Amino acid sequence: MGLIERIYEAAANAGLLVSAEVAGRTVSVGFLCIDDNLLDGLVRSAAYTITYPLSLLPDLEAGHTVVIAGQTYQVRDVRAIGDGTERRADLTRL
Repeated sequence: MGLIERIYEAAANAGLLVSAEVAGRTVSVGFLCIDDNLLDGLVRSAAYTITYPLSLLPDLEAGHTVVIAGQTYQVRDVRAIGDGTERRADLTRL
């Protein structure tokens, strides 16, 4: 188990991660929902993102679905973070 996997395992044990179901598997991921005001505050927009070790979801790509807390999201984009052992996926709420 590499460093990033140990960090995510410790974060999961501390309750800092959420469970996500991807292709029938349940994994612990970091989940962010960032609200943003658009059009001078007339509209609110939310950006959904998960972070995870590459070894947990090596095949995750755009178009796949992720279920978090009963809500389904579609993956828009997956990018490497740092040395590539960690990934960030941008999601769209369905």
